[in-house]
Amino acid sequence: MLVILVSFAFAFGMVLSRVGLPPMVGFLAAGFAYNFLGLTRPPGLDAAADLGITLLLFSIGLKLDVRGLLKPIIWASSTAQMLLSTSFTFAMLLAVKQLGVSPLFALDWPILLMLGFALSFSSTVFAVKALEEKGDMSAFYGVVAIGVLIMQDLFAVLYLAISEGKIPSVWAVAVLALPFLRPVFFWLMDKSGRGELFILCGLFYALGVGAEGFNLVHLKPDLGALVMGVLVAGHPRASELSKALFGFKELMLVGFFLSVGMKGLPSGEMLAAALFLCLLLPFKTGIYHLVVSRFGLRPCTSLFTALTLTNYSEFGLIVAAIASRKGALSPDWLLVIAMAVSLSFLIGAPLSARSEAVYRAMVGWLRRFEPRKPHPHEVAIDLGTTRAVILGMGRIGMGAYDELRQSYGDSVLGVEHVPARADRNREQGRNVIVGDACDTEFWLKLRNGHACEMVILAMPNHHGNMFAARQLRNLGFTGHVAAVARYPEEVEELAALGVCAVFNMYERAGAGLARHAMEACTLPG
Repeated sequence: MLVILVSFAFAFGMVLSRVGLPPMVGFLAAGFAYNFLGLTRPPGLDAAADLGITLLLFSIGLKLDVRGLLKPIIWASSTAQMLLSTSFTFAMLLAVKQLGVSPLFALDWPILLMLGFALSFSSTVFAVKALEEKGDMSAFYGVVAIGVLIMQDLFAVLYLAISEGKIPSVWAVAVLALPFLRPVFFWLMDKSGRGELFILCGLFYALGVGAEGFNLVHLKPDLGALVMGVLVAGHPRASELSKALFGFKELMLVGFFLSVGMKGLPSGEMLAAALFLCLLLPFKTGIYHLVVSRFGLRPCTSLFTALTLTNYSEFGLIVAAIASRKGALSPDWLLVIAMAVSLSFLIGAPLSARSEAVYRAMVGWLRRFEPRKPHPHEVAIDLGTTRAVILGMGRIGMGAYDELRQSYGDSVLGVEHVPARADRNREQGRNVIVGDACDTEFWLKLRNGHACEMVILAMPNHHGNMFAARQLRNLGFTGHVAAVARYPEEVEELAALGVCAVFNMYERAGAGLARHAMEACTLPG
């Protein structure tokens, strides 16, 4: 049965990715098809799904800026959104109950309020997958979305502790000692090398110390994985560890999406109830947009954040399961919410993937939400006398900047969407601003770029470089455009957009090494 399920996942993922949808939608569809055919659920699928979620939260922790959670745009917006979404959904459920259209909704108002609370959450797994596929995990709107989701996870932990009467063990205070063990964790990472032992070190932190350690003291295991990720995030090899675990995490998450699609086959009445819940999603999106825009975010950023969070969370299934065990909620609601979660993924995936097109279609109406006092990340960018611009200030971008400065002097500008990386570049004497070249509004914010002669696309993901190349073409830029690529097909795609020089990092690596060796050594003759 496992072979059949893997075949279904591959086939559906391949087909839907060819039509422009994220592969995760194909995995959901594969789960539905597998379940519809009445095939036996493979043993261990739920364990793989849980493992994927744990590794996902550990990976988030490796990239998380804890100080960012303390900003009002994160904690205040997530709290306001939860209150508004819960109230709205509760009102809609109560209205359906009063109309008497379905016995499923004939519930006491405290249960309806609980359902409203559960449906106010968005899926961390879905949102992070969508952001990773777009290469926007570090984009400003992606940072805001992840911050909101983490705050929601904290609310979920609090709710589960109260509703299940699961009081943390007296030994739970021991987790406060984990920060003092950071030197030990760092030492183990240093001594783990770069092979399979390094990967096992990451799994030990995520599953052993984090998830199982928190579970032993009656705390949420996934929260433990997140905390461990945060603790080792300051290590120089944290990014390397995240990349090492990436493939393993992705494979396990396939199990998560398959398991969501295999929750069961609902009746027509249950399907109608799930579709009704999906009709509430646009209002949930509107609430997200309204709330985050109050903190000075531009309409584009607010919309992208809202679209990333346009879905229901698997947390709703947990809440329904608890209520069902206590006899307060019919087991039918488990299937209703499972269907609503699955359908919300099917709706949210294309919206998130095509957020640029959605924004262009709504830009006229969204302009009314333009903030009077924009967020510091959202101010206009004046290029002035800048002659060369480098988009992406990682290692390649820094090298390009230093080389161009010899010809252009101080008329070189670097653009980096990760604030910490921009700060490091500025400390080293480079003129770098914080900006997201994968954001449509970034290009709309540019002012006085007539002196610019050259743009170098040095972003780490091909999607970002392609997007920037299209924007430059749309703006009618007539200067030179150069870019980096990894594969021959990427070189061809960039050249088709008018990029005059594409540096294939893999093909040129050998030539660069030989040139460096010749410069460093005195060769005879």
